[in-house]
Amino acid sequence: MLNNPQRFPRVLDDSRAYAIAGALLEGFNRHYRLFRETSAAARQRFEQADWHGQQRAQRERIEFYDMRVDEAVERLQTQFQASSLPMDTWQQIKLHYIGLLTNHHQPELAETFFNSVTTKILHRNYFHNDFIFVRPAVSTEYIENDEPAAAPTYRAYYPTPATLRETLERIVRHFGLQLPFEDLGRDLDDVLEALRRQLGDTRWRTNFQIQVLSSMFFRNKGGYIVGKIVNGFHETPFVLPVLHAQEGRTLMIDAALFGEEELLLLFSFARAYFMVDMEIPAAWVQFLRSLMPRKPRSEIYSAIGLQKQGKNLFYRDFLYHLRHSTDKFRIAPGIKGMVMLVFDLPSFPFVFKCIKDFFPSPKETTRELVQAKYQLVKTHDRVGRMADTLEYSNVAFPRMRFDDALVQELRHFCPSLVEISDRDGDGQVEVILKHVYIERRMIPLNIYLQEATAEQIEHAVIEYGNAIKDLVAANIFPGDMLWKNFGVTRHGKVVFYDYDEIEYITDCNFRRVPEPRNEEEEMSGEIWYHVGPKDVFPETFAPFLLGNASVREVFMKHHAELLDAGFWNAHKQRIQAGHVHDVFPYDPHKRFVHQRAARAAAAAAEAATESGIPAAS
Repeated sequence: MLNNPQRFPRVLDDSRAYAIAGALLEGFNRHYRLFRETSAAARQRFEQADWHGQQRAQRERIEFYDMRVDEAVERLQTQFQASSLPMDTWQQIKLHYIGLLTNHHQPELAETFFNSVTTKILHRNYFHNDFIFVRPAVSTEYIENDEPAAAPTYRAYYPTPATLRETLERIVRHFGLQLPFEDLGRDLDDVLEALRRQLGDTRWRTNFQIQVLSSMFFRNKGGYIVGKIVNGFHETPFVLPVLHAQEGRTLMIDAALFGEEELLLLFSFARAYFMVDMEIPAAWVQFLRSLMPRKPRSEIYSAIGLQKQGKNLFYRDFLYHLRHSTDKFRIAPGIKGMVMLVFDLPSFPFVFKCIKDFFPSPKETTRELVQAKYQLVKTHDRVGRMADTLEYSNVAFPRMRFDDALVQELRHFCPSLVEISDRDGDGQVEVILKHVYIERRMIPLNIYLQEATAEQIEHAVIEYGNAIKDLVAANIFPGDMLWKNFGVTRHGKVVFYDYDEIEYITDCNFRRVPEPRNEEEEMSGEIWYHVGPKDVFPETFAPFLLGNASVREVFMKHHAELLDAGFWNAHKQRIQAGHVHDVFPYDPHKRFVHQRAARAAAAAAEAATESGIPAAS
């Protein structure tokens, strides 16, 4: 037996397969260690009011994953000549890898990392169940960190009505923030009052408890305490935003937010990813899903910074939806874009966007420039006003699910991106898109306004102006501000989604239209003054945006300053001076500072009424 020469190659292959599996896991472990380090450091940046450092870290962290994947690919090619390995060796590699994940704390992320590395090495014809993780192989349920000093995923507190305020203080103190609070007692009183309003006359059941995730969530200039109140069979999600009361000196609890709708806005697809330190991401996602049961797991993974895992889960959800639906992909309703060909599946709440091969005049751009704009949005603070996108390559769709008119459009406008073939020789014709963006479907604002009531028009126009102002605060000039480039979400928020002309505010030159020097210039139908490539004339927006009288009235009442170059230049100067604007992911009226002011004004008015002296305005 020992002298059988046929046995040695197999033993060597198995040994090599195990070594490759170990190298792959080492690559992932390095990635997640660096991911956690920069996420954990968000607390210190928050305490130091290092807002530019926070934004920089958020941008750089997005790039971590692809860097680690490239490193792993290079190591496997250099050390093991991975691309030349036979397929049965890759099957062994996968089996060994599954074994290594048995007691791992991030098995689902490690499986996605395996897919990312493997699909860069193998030809796409081999992308099937034998060589990648199409479905999870390792369960993520009930994973625990057994280290004695390890923090649990969440902490449970058991207050009584008499000890509720004391418990709230313990919850806040548990996070060990190094900066003092400006007036924690005042803030706790506000939280207590908001909580009592929320609970009302509800009877406290024997299981009454407050569960709080063990690390704070950080994004931009805020930190967030996230948890839920359990009372009998009822669970109430809540968030306590913590902000700087004085830059770099003291803190304050800014609001108390309750219910799923508030959390959905906080974890919106139109906002930057959170930084939060997690040992066991699956447990965090499970807890967050209990707060937001309508939000897909894919979007929760993305919201906590694990966007590659979110992308993987989204694709699995998409394939599942395809298997359980029969409608056809079609050209998306609305005005067709000059840069993007947009299509959708009516039963699926997302749109698919392909960059066209050619652009009609006056568009002057390139595919590479458009991709760079989308990447800019991916890594930038989206302030709740720019939709996140998922970017895919070589996606195969069943041809039978495509409307013929859509296929014709794809062949005409995107021939370099489209392949229609039976690539596996099994008689199943596929439409293969070499590059596609996918984002949440919204109602285009121009269509919404056509069908809206007077009240809805007023709300939408106010939201439109607020969206632009939020983008300005984030140093983003939308470029093309037409109504068709904005969408309305189911929460009534207006979100921008056409990125091919965006620029940094600080790169733009905002000008007033010069006064004509003579009658000939005044009567000219052509632009008679010089216009540079980055020149913007805000007063010229009006003819394109305000043709509808009812829209114009609302716009001019609430947002007339958007037509003034002075508004844009003032913001540009503040940004250039290093100022980072506050953009709140919740209604400003929910802020305690506003509620206290409103109570003080009401008390003053009541006192004035009793004394007969008019209250000061």
